[in-house]
Amino acid sequence: MTAPTLQDLAPEGLDLAVDPYPVYAALRAKGPVHRVLVPGSGECWLVVTRDAARAALTDPRLRNDIRHSASWRSDGGHAIGRNMLQTDPPQHTRLRRLVAAHFTAGRIAALRPRIESVARELLDALPERGPVDLMSRYALPLPVTVICDVLGVAAPDRTRFHTWSNELVMPTSPEAAASAAAALTAYLTDLIEAKRDAVAHDPEAPDADLLGGLVAAAGESAADAGDRAPRNGALHDGTTRPAPAHLTAEELLGMAFLILVAGHETTVNLISSTVHALLTHPDQFALLRADPGLTAATVEESLRYNSPVHATAFRFAAEALDLAGTRIPAGEPVLISLAAASRDPLHFPEPDRFDIRREGPAHLGFGHGLHHCLGAPLARVEAAVALRLLLSHRPTLTLATDPTALTWRTSTLLRGLTALPVRFG
Repeated sequence: MTAPTLQDLAPEGLDLAVDPYPVYAALRAKGPVHRVLVPGSGECWLVVTRDAARAALTDPRLRNDIRHSASWRSDGGHAIGRNMLQTDPPQHTRLRRLVAAHFTAGRIAALRPRIESVARELLDALPERGPVDLMSRYALPLPVTVICDVLGVAAPDRTRFHTWSNELVMPTSPEAAASAAAALTAYLTDLIEAKRDAVAHDPEAPDADLLGGLVAAAGESAADAGDRAPRNGALHDGTTRPAPAHLTAEELLGMAFLILVAGHETTVNLISSTVHALLTHPDQFALLRADPGLTAATVEESLRYNSPVHATAFRFAAEALDLAGTRIPAGEPVLISLAAASRDPLHFPEPDRFDIRREGPAHLGFGHGLHHCLGAPLARVEAAVALRLLLSHRPTLTLATDPTALTWRTSTLLRGLTALPVRFG
């Protein structure tokens, strides 16, 4: 019998995109792991409690490489290159090390003045009263500008890059997603070639941006290096081959894609969702206005209350295993709901209440374990700066529409608003 979708489990009249949390609560009440159907992806095991989620996120038997899937035939979909979300140690370890130095506390602190400068420029360009879409005029261009600065993407290319990436993470149709994948692949390929030329002409050029450094790490063999399979356990085709010492061409493309997309999509949704939560909870908004020192705590509560990363990428059982009392056969996919786990009442009292003074255990908004979001420190700083400067420049902003009129876009991985109309003054 076919497993139900989450929408099948929703009460009549509930739009899952608007409010998925009642469905998660009902599932948690029945147990930590459930069989569900994800439209477009097939059946999987969905993890909905915090304890089970943390266990799954650190279980080495659950692998990110799709070639551990019993049904794997090809990478399929609209994958661009091969990136850290699709690999396991030692490949994942090697790839993560290549970029980790660009996301240290020191590097992020050095970026803060630029983040503040971009935020002020955007705020200065806003009308005095509105209405204005805070998403397109502020929450979006701030992280797009910053991550493109980090990676080395020219300013004229940034708008179309976001259009492509947004279509890929929250597709409107298979045809549109395929078109966006082709366009973004071509764009990134040309960008990488331009960086490779720059590195060839000036060996010091890689220090200027992250992508230049990755091109240098790829080495001369990047253009003809083949794909390697993980060596941390046999795949379903029975092969094991050694990991490459440097980035392959496919890995370079995948790394550029992941950093560009993950480096802004989640932060766009984090900034807009945080402002939305404050505007729909005036008591908490008043607390923050009275004490701007609660800005960082507000961002953390927003990550828990309405995580922009709704779930992890699919993981696959490299062998049969027991997960929170449920038997997972070898090769089957597991989806870990970070959003459901972060509203687990066993760990978060009154989990459906937005409380910027909340104390207790850490949320799972950025994941946990080996695949914990590398860009989490940057996202936190961007969101905190965006919120603090917004409230100092426009302390009396209000929603310019009924909250029920807002539209939410959702995918397996992400959830966020399409627009956030506000008024000032």
